[in-house]
Amino acid sequence: MLKKLLRNVDYSLVIATVGLCVFGLVMIYSSSYWIAFHYDLEADYFFKRQLIFILAGLLVFFFALIFPYKAYIKLTKPLILVTISLLVLVFLLGKVVNNAQSWISLGGFNLQPAEVAKLAIIIYLSSILAKKQSYISDFNRAVAPPLVVVALISFLILMQPDFGSMLILVSIAASILICAKLRFRHLMFLSLSSILLMTVFFMFVASDEQISRFKGAYAPFEYQKEGYQLINSYVAISAGGMNGVGLGNGITKYGYLPEGQTDFIIANVSEEFGFAGVLAALIGLFYIVIRGFIIGLRSKDTFGRLLAFGISSMIGVQSFINLGAATGLLPVTGVPLPFLSYGGSSLLVLMFSMGVLANVSAFVNMKRKATDEQPVPAAKPANYPSASTVVSFQKKKPAH
Repeated sequence: MLKKLLRNVDYSLVIATVGLCVFGLVMIYSSSYWIAFHYDLEADYFFKRQLIFILAGLLVFFFALIFPYKAYIKLTKPLILVTISLLVLVFLLGKVVNNAQSWISLGGFNLQPAEVAKLAIIIYLSSILAKKQSYISDFNRAVAPPLVVVALISFLILMQPDFGSMLILVSIAASILICAKLRFRHLMFLSLSSILLMTVFFMFVASDEQISRFKGAYAPFEYQKEGYQLINSYVAISAGGMNGVGLGNGITKYGYLPEGQTDFIIANVSEEFGFAGVLAALIGLFYIVIRGFIIGLRSKDTFGRLLAFGISSMIGVQSFINLGAATGLLPVTGVPLPFLSYGGSSLLVLMFSMGVLANVSAFVNMKRKATDEQPVPAAKPANYPSASTVVSFQKKKPAH
């Protein structure tokens, strides 16, 4: 079974994923050695850690690849309970980084439960809505109960505060609901409710720092303190031009662009590899997202289809938010660029998700091949008599 599974894997997904990870590893080394020196660390500190994360990610990917995706249906409830427990534990034992209490320190590794929550919500919603397809139009019975769980997890993430992860989570839920063929009026109700809640949040709940991020995004030169990162991101992007200044020759990484190896890694890519480098990264991400949607459309199994759409949406929305923050389209929210940015929690969850997607694609391919190999019965000629007609004709006595 394993050999058959491996023969049917969509290896273009594997190549695109590994290619982006390797490209990100190169850029992390180029953009982080000055930061490492600044903190009295070895020049290749971030590089070596990311390499370990990638190797661990490949193991996680292979495990998810060979694990039948339908088995996750039985693990849905324990997975959600563990996720909620981790999010609550953040408030008790969490580590504060950049004014956000979003990490749990586990020795030398910092776990970000919000990253785990993204995949947990994908599996949970896909499983629940697949079971309730026969009465999906009944909002109170089919949709409302799982949305309560989504709302609880989103609230816990927002209170850390981690607005970026919360936004990704809500977007994932929306994409799965659309794919599950939720009624249009129900989708409109949920959309308007979300907009209303966001408005109330920013009017009465949002912190001064969150408001300042909006100022820095949409008026960076007027609010230069809040827009410091974005201004230097503009400098890096414009300096790269079409072909870049060359690997290792960028200057914004020398203390001008904080988080250059994480949230703003695309600015360093643009500076050193130019528009060509950015385009290569975007093509890789775009291919993974589109390929995931195609796998979902080809899946005859509702659970597999929803999983594929949810994973693809997660990668697509996360990429959009990160790139939007680096270019001033969106406020800075601390969302990493998938597969390229430095970070263990994000990369491990992404690699596991890609393994799940590859497993869905393998089963889709196996089912299609099995269908194609089934023998087609030969059609009888239109005027060819049936067996019953022949028998009755033989029994008929000739007239005298």
